[in-house]
Amino acid sequence: MIDLNADLGEGFGRWRLTDDAALLSVVTSANVACGFHAGDPSTMRRVCALAAERGVRIGAQVSYRDLAGFGRRAMEVPAEELAAEVAYQIGALEVFARAAGARVAYVKPHGALYNRVVHDGEQAAAVVEGVLLADAALPVLGLPGSRFLAAAAKAGLPTVTEAFGDRAYTEEGTLAPRGHEGAVLTEPDTVVERSLGLAREGEVTTLSGRRIPVRARSLCLHGDTPGAVELARRVRARLEEAGVRVEAFA
Repeated sequence: MIDLNADLGEGFGRWRLTDDAALLSVVTSANVACGFHAGDPSTMRRVCALAAERGVRIGAQVSYRDLAGFGRRAMEVPAEELAAEVAYQIGALEVFARAAGARVAYVKPHGALYNRVVHDGEQAAAVVEGVLLADAALPVLGLPGSRFLAAAAKAGLPTVTEAFGDRAYTEEGTLAPRGHEGAVLTEPDTVVERSLGLAREGEVTTLSGRRIPVRARSLCLHGDTPGAVELARRVRARLEEAGVRVEAFA
């Protein structure tokens, strides 16, 4: 059994990056941009309404305040400020989730913040504090073995481990930086088979060719990957053909 999540609502104004409607017919959890790296009130409202209509769980994808850099630039944000900004983003999305007859079901950091809290204990604790300010019962989604999940568990938040079907891994079990050649996988057969291996065997092959364990309850496919919709459909079909039940964790 595995959850299939994707980053959605990553547009702003007239600009749209992800095919939200199509992806919401495939995934079981939607990581919705909350306005700091992408997204705006109209987009958040529309995605929440579609997700609720289709029974897809709504997650707050919180980020550094970085619209220009799509939340993928390293930033130095004081812990107290970061905690407040995380809570603010969750609260904003909750308004639209409730209006759609649903709730924010979990929280996932985005981009540079996601990678930062794998190793940075102070930033990890700040994100956890922000989640606690919003709702002390919200599950958080993150990389296995990260400082973020450790801090969340210590604070009493439910934790959910995540793997990536379309990203390359280092031998340490972290995601290869996007600047590295081969860090983002776009070849459909590779992504499909990697996703199946993660779901059934809990293993992945690193950039160096070594097999390492990656135990995850949720599998992420990026919505901004070329051909993302068809790729997500192929991944889900392959998982179900192999006897893997695709079901939301939240």
